[in-house]
Amino acid sequence: MESIVVQGGRKLSGSVVIDGAKNSALPLIAATLLAASGSCRLENVPDLRDINTIVHLLAGMGAAIERQGSSLNITTTAVENCQAPYDLVKTMRASILVLGPLLARFGQARVSLPGGCAIGARPVNLHIKGLEMMGARIRVEHGYIIGQAERLQGADISFDVTTVTGTENLMMAAVLADGVTVLRNAAREPEIVDLAVFLRKMGALIEGEGTHTITISGVEKLIAANHQVMPDRIEAGTFMVAAGISDGDVIIENAPLAAMGGVVTKLQEIGLLVEALAPSKEDAVLAGVAVRIRRGSAGLRGLDVKTMPYPGFPTDMQAQVMVLLALAEGTSVISETIFENRFMHVFELQRMGAAIEVEGRSAIVRGVKGLSGAPVMASDLRASAGLVLAGLAAEGETVMSRVYHLDRGYAGFEKKLKLLGADIERIKA
Repeated sequence: MESIVVQGGRKLSGSVVIDGAKNSALPLIAATLLAASGSCRLENVPDLRDINTIVHLLAGMGAAIERQGSSLNITTTAVENCQAPYDLVKTMRASILVLGPLLARFGQARVSLPGGCAIGARPVNLHIKGLEMMGARIRVEHGYIIGQAERLQGADISFDVTTVTGTENLMMAAVLADGVTVLRNAAREPEIVDLAVFLRKMGALIEGEGTHTITISGVEKLIAANHQVMPDRIEAGTFMVAAGISDGDVIIENAPLAAMGGVVTKLQEIGLLVEALAPSKEDAVLAGVAVRIRRGSAGLRGLDVKTMPYPGFPTDMQAQVMVLLALAEGTSVISETIFENRFMHVFELQRMGAAIEVEGRSAIVRGVKGLSGAPVMASDLRASAGLVLAGLAAEGETVMSRVYHLDRGYAGFEKKLKLLGADIERIKA
């Protein structure tokens, strides 16, 4: 087992480059299953445990995949095995994203019910309901979703609850369906926009991505295309917090600032200075720019935060901003509206001296003068990042175990922090 050891108290400075977005790369890789001919090339793909999982998943189906630095060349013309086995799917919920493409192109799929972080129930019933409305015959037995369809049919589908992976799955299913599919109450995340851009390059007819209504006109086939994965807005937000919590001065390169409105607004209200060093490019929501992050002269101020679907404050930044607010002046309330079990990091932060109480789906954070290093254990991906951030600001040594959670979503996290001046090491226990 590995651990990360942080000696706190160092002010971060310098620059860091943000990688491609995990939450964009995963559906993009799944979408390559739709290509009836040619080889797809995806660039700016992060080197993460979750990426390796979905690559192994597609390779097991018969896809030919070659990695060249940060690029993936994926050829799916020889795919014959339409099964996503439990051994892979159990480690990553995003594996469910192969369900729609498999049914659309091959008319069959056998996909294990997903796993992933233990942050709450994330049911796939909305995926299944939508595919059934498109004519798929689906049953769930022995832990697997088993689907069949001659050719999916266009349908008018309204999501009861906004779902990112559900929107992505049905988008990919609909591109090869017979007729027009309308997705209502669709998720608006930038990663969905990125997926739509890629699907259009493959020949899909899609309109309305980035709004609550997406319209897809089915085509007979898609072909391979090249695409660059958008920068990771959650990684960028995490390094913004790292700069602020260490009272540092950091330039974050390739930050998708136009896609980070909910995060940037809150960080500015807390007391961070966010300065774009270049104007946003065309198609700004997917573009990266250089951003300078510092703490303002007034210090850190407490405030209330509520996690919401995009463009609101993302649940994937909740743990990181909680650490920042733990050192802010005054009392803050963080309300978690997305996942019901995403406060497990609170108990570890309490071990470091944070004054946080959980009441239902809210956490009351009373700012303290400082944190102290302690042994802590990560419970999920974003909690692991939050605990490392706490270690940067704490007095003394923090040792975080269960590093594998961190590796699911951050490539070389401790190496990037070390280049910024952090005293941080990864060790084998």
